[in-house]
Parts: sequence; C-alpha cells; structure tokens
Amino acid sequence: MASEREEFSISGPLHLTVVDWKNAHHRRSVAASLVQGVCILERDRQLKRQGSQALAPPWWEFFHFQLIRQLVDDVDSSIFGAIYEFMPPESHYHNSVDESPRYVIAFRGTITKPGSVSRDLELDVCIIRNGLHETSRFETAIQAVRNVVATVGKSNVWLAGHSLGAAMALLAGKTMAKTGIFLQAFLFNSPFISAPIERIKDKRVKHGLRIASSVITAGLALATKKSYQNSRSADPFATLSAWVPFLFVNPGDHFCSEYIGYFEHRKKMDGIGIGAIERLATQNSLGGLLMSAMGRESEPLHLIPSANLIVNLTPCQDFREAHGIHQWWRPDLQIKSKLYNYK
Repeated sequence: MASEREEFSISGPLHLTVVDWKNAHHRRSVAASLVQGVCILERDRQLKRQGSQALAPPWWEFFHFQLIRQLVDDVDSSIFGAIYEFMPPESHYHNSVDESPRYVIAFRGTITKPGSVSRDLELDVCIIRNGLHETSRFETAIQAVRNVVATVGKSNVWLAGHSLGAAMALLAGKTMAKTGIFLQAFLFNSPFISAPIERIKDKRVKHGLRIASSVITAGLALATKKSYQNSRSADPFATLSAWVPFLFVNPGDHFCSEYIGYFEHRKKMDGIGIGAIERLATQNSLGGLLMSAMGRESEPLHLIPSANLIVNLTPCQDFREAHGIHQWWRPDLQIKSKLYNYK
C-alpha cells in the first residue's frame, strides 16, 4: 500500500502549474520535488512498482523534466540519485526559462526500509566520521556530476539533495568548487555534525558556549599546525567562498539547525573584534582536529564559507515534519533568508 506522501497527486506542489524560474519559491519547490522523485524511484524499485503502478514519474514530469539516468549504489543496488533533463514544450517558453537548469542531478535522503536502510545508515556514519568522500556511492555521484558538466557546461547544471543526499550534493559542490566550477546547489536539511547548541533557549548561554567553542577550536587548530598564517592565498575557505549554495534548514530539525548558529555566530564574532579567531575556528571542527591528531586527516564536510541560508519559520508538529522534504514546497511557507559571504 503506497503512502499518500509518495503520490504526487496528493502530496506534490500541484499549485505550480506554471513555473516562473525567476521565483525563488518556484525554484525551491521544483528542486525539492526532483529530490523526492529519487526517493520514490527507490521505493518503486523496492516494491516492484512498474509501468502504470510506478509513482515516481509525476514528480518530474509535472515540471517537464525527463529522467536521463538513475544513479545506483554498487553495494546494495539501491537508487540513490538521478539525472534529469529539462525539456519544456514550446508553449511553455517565456522569459524566465533562461533562468532554468538544463540538467538537475538530485540525491535522496536515508530511506528506513529494507533494501536500502543498511547501506544508507552506513553512509550516515561516514558523514559523522568525515569519510563520505571515501565511499563508492560518492565516487559514482561525483563522476556523474563531472560528466554532465563536461558535456553541457557549469551554468546549465543544478545539484539538489535532502539529508544524506544533501550531504552528497554538498560534497560534490565543494569538490567542483575547488576546481573553479561553481554549481547552483539546493541543499535541504543538510546534516551539521556538532553539539546541539542551537537548541539552548537562553541566548546569553548559547552565545557564551559558541565563543568558548570557537576559542578552543582555534587553539587546537593552531596547536596541530592547521592554521594558514592569515594568508588568504593559502586559505581553503577563500577558494570556496565564491560558491554560494542555497541551504534550507528548519530550527526544529537538530540534524541541520546548527547551520543557523554557525553563520550568525561568525557575524557576531566580527562585530566584537575577534573575527580572526572565528575565521580559523569556522574552518575546523573539534572532531576533525582530534582525527587529525590521531593521524587521520579529514575535512569536515558540513563546514562551508558562504551560503544563502533559508530558514523555515513555519511551526512544525514534530521532528519528522521538520526534517522532511515536503515542507519545502508548501505554498504558505514562512521563511527567513539571509546571504552570508565569507570575507
């Protein structure tokens, strides 16, 4: 029995009969729907839903995309990603089409169902250990991204992902950005691995803990010789700073909500004159530094220099709703958006 959340006719953004690609809500809704399409592709595979019984196609066909390729994990044969091509009919051509992508590469989040849960949870642990870049799933993903970009150019490609898939899209985006290729990316509920400071209600306590954490992290970075002598040319964040992904978070989702404090705290530290400490701290994590001290070099996946941070302020009933992909195409979404550029 299919869940209502899997059926586009019940849960999808049916209000978007015409997509204005200059409209941020429209772009976000389409990107989230394409990510959901990957999730339902895998559910179709698991439940052997084929032909007219398959539920995945409406999630992309409604917006005039075609499925070009499924990305399959070589360990459990699950579908974890998809490459879509935008092919609108002539009647839908208008000025905003120039803002549309030609291809979207989307990655799903963790599915807690037999057939994929074991491998997905294994990769979730890899995120915690800063080891996602060493997995065969990521190798498949980044090779697909490189191939599409080589074929059509960077301006025609979007990345999108949710949760585990957002981590995959984030890592792919960072990898490409290091080579000077900046892809537009839509990262929904991307994991931020740290202590849940954002959940503390007392603002003074929260701010004090963040300052203490920054000082300790910066000190450890210096002690382990991970500083960059204030040389911007050697600053890895300076290289990535021109890449500005769209980062969608919900304060009720403790997996991603730390991004809110991560960016706000950086601005506050600059305001009180100790931005240099924060610039060093913001490039490192305590976990990553401890791993480095033990001889295992690792770059924290979740740390990024710049982002367009979009926070969903709409009240959620529970964690499942706060972490879910469906929230991002709601027509009544209450959001706060702020651009953070690394300097």
